[in-house]
Amino acid sequence: MPIAGNASASTKERFSNLPNLYNLNRSQKPGFGDSILRDLVVTHASVDNKAEESSKQEGRVVCEIVVTEDMLNGGGNIHGGCSAFLIDVCSTLCLLAFKPEIITVSQSLNIVYHSPATLGEKLRIVNTTMTVGARAMSARTEIWNATKRRLVASGIHIKMQPSEAKL
Repeated sequence: MPIAGNASASTKERFSNLPNLYNLNRSQKPGFGDSILRDLVVTHASVDNKAEESSKQEGRVVCEIVVTEDMLNGGGNIHGGCSAFLIDVCSTLCLLAFKPEIITVSQSLNIVYHSPATLGEKLRIVNTTMTVGARAMSARTEIWNATKRRLVASGIHIKMQPSEAKL
């Protein structure tokens, strides 16, 4: 499925194969979240003028995934750690769509859990950049249950450029 939005062709190409972007195709051992990354699909990637401040731009990336058994907690709902993982990965993709050359590390990830999602339900993960500076940047994420039209979780992810090691 082609990725909608006005992101560059090279960004859309990178986002069309997330396992390759995260080096899953070259790894011998399975890692944390590999099965989730293999199922995650980017459906939209764009950079547009901000509605609130037309002289500034914002990135927007939308991802979709269906809740599978390996995403659930013991109660049959999406695990909070899985929601955090999705917010981390998808907000990072949003920042990459806006500034593809940047290398960042997480500084802060704040999450609010709103309602559960269960096996087989489709999630729509909407990510928007908030600020993109020279050293720090942030993105807002909303995980929507597209099946039941409810907000599952929301988060703010702040990332920064790593500092140089001083030996």
